[in-house]
Amino acid sequence: MKKEILFHAAEYIRLSREDGDKAESDSIGNQRKLITEYLKDKDDLILHDIYIDDGFTGTNFHRPAFQRMIADIEAGIINCVIVKDLSRFGRDYIDTGKYLERYFPEHEVRFISITDHIDSMKQAYDLLLPIKNIFNEQYARDISKKVHASMKAKQRAGEFIGAFASYGYKKSPADKNKLMIDEYAADVVRKIFQLYIAGYGKIRIASMLNEAGIVCPSEYKRLNGDNYRNSNRLESTSYWTYSTINRILENEMYTGCMVQNKKSQRMRGKAKVQDKKDWIIVKDTHEAIIEEDTWNKVQDLLKRRTRRPNLHTNIGIFAGFLKCGDCGRTLVKKGRTDKMGREAISYDCGTYVRSGRQYCTPHPIPHFVLENIILDDLNTIIQRMDNLHAVIEHSLAAANATAAPANEQEKNRIIAELEKVRKLKKTVYEDYRSELISREEFTAYRQDYQKREALLEKRLEGIAQQSTVTPDIWESPWIRRLLEFRNMETLERDIVVEMVHEIKVYEDHTIKISYNFSDELETLFKAEYSRR
Repeated sequence: MKKEILFHAAEYIRLSREDGDKAESDSIGNQRKLITEYLKDKDDLILHDIYIDDGFTGTNFHRPAFQRMIADIEAGIINCVIVKDLSRFGRDYIDTGKYLERYFPEHEVRFISITDHIDSMKQAYDLLLPIKNIFNEQYARDISKKVHASMKAKQRAGEFIGAFASYGYKKSPADKNKLMIDEYAADVVRKIFQLYIAGYGKIRIASMLNEAGIVCPSEYKRLNGDNYRNSNRLESTSYWTYSTINRILENEMYTGCMVQNKKSQRMRGKAKVQDKKDWIIVKDTHEAIIEEDTWNKVQDLLKRRTRRPNLHTNIGIFAGFLKCGDCGRTLVKKGRTDKMGREAISYDCGTYVRSGRQYCTPHPIPHFVLENIILDDLNTIIQRMDNLHAVIEHSLAAANATAAPANEQEKNRIIAELEKVRKLKKTVYEDYRSELISREEFTAYRQDYQKREALLEKRLEGIAQQSTVTPDIWESPWIRRLLEFRNMETLERDIVVEMVHEIKVYEDHTIKISYNFSDELETLFKAEYSRR
């Protein structure tokens, strides 16, 4: 009597909405029920385990449960695979064929597809099997196009279609396509933005959050019961990192905009990052966590890409504002010891530090000297503003008589400077093409020139619109804000961020300060204040 062979079976189940699976007939529950009924009268089949991939496409085999099943086959634990139908196994006809016609026979694995009436132990594969696989893939391809078109339409309508909301938000219980604020996480987001404006670096912010016992976004979602998986995070990383802080600071969703379509994915292959011009952004779709003014300040600071100039606390009141007046590169922090043996902070030209004296000179300036200069300069401006009404009234009569020639002179000066900046833009591009400077240097120079060009163009527009001095300047928010800082004794980071546009240091120790309120006071004070 021939002994019956026992098979240790794997029950494989897969479901994905994206490749056209139907909720009624192909649900997880339906598949399990069908396979369980099939196994009832099969004495030669012993169910070893159930492998479920819920929410994974059939167009590739990068599925966790499927890979776990293959590992068990390799280990000799199972030697039979049972599925409801071929489309549950896979929709890629090439790779599906490799498993059915090569891999399973080589590993002596029995394959059963119930509704297709396939059992590799009882009969050879149906000659139509490859054709069925092709139809399965074509069906998935067609449905995929329709699903993506529907998703794009929802994105353009400002509906949220992601699986998980950005940290700080949660899906509305009444409408999964709407976002609402998660107050606990939103407070953490606000704190991150405030700390960054205050001068803390991204690494330091991450350390502060970790020290405070605040769980990182991925852990927070997991603790809230979300089946969240971060493909960029190492399994052992359950804490705040530099990259997490950076992503939060760059996430425009916090301003109330719905930002989607940042990645695209074809039926096969990995998702690819889209150019920003292809993102779908819809304004005012949900409540903002970060105010627009705060968002703009942070984005400006991020573009400056500077180190924080405090050796111990990683805080710097001038971070992002110091430039070499000769080469235009950022000044970098240097720790020095003075004659008394005390540690002191100063700033040197970044080009000199990286490339040597043949490219630029040190331009050294001690931190306390620079701080005193800015503080004295701001206090001087504020003191003069105490008599601002009188200054304006006195200026009106003279300005009305001389406005036209003065404006024309200023216009010619700005046009000449604008032409110079555009020539410099062209020159730096030619230097980059000739490989005289790196791509990073070219990008940094170009951003500086573009910023200067935009400022000059704005001033030209202002001259064209303004023919006389008006007393409305007193209503400027900059002037009102300046008066709030009357009699300052110390210089804080938030004052620098709010008031200063740029500080240039020259080799001859000239300091040129550009303020954010230059336009408002252009007719009363100089836009830039120089000190020696």
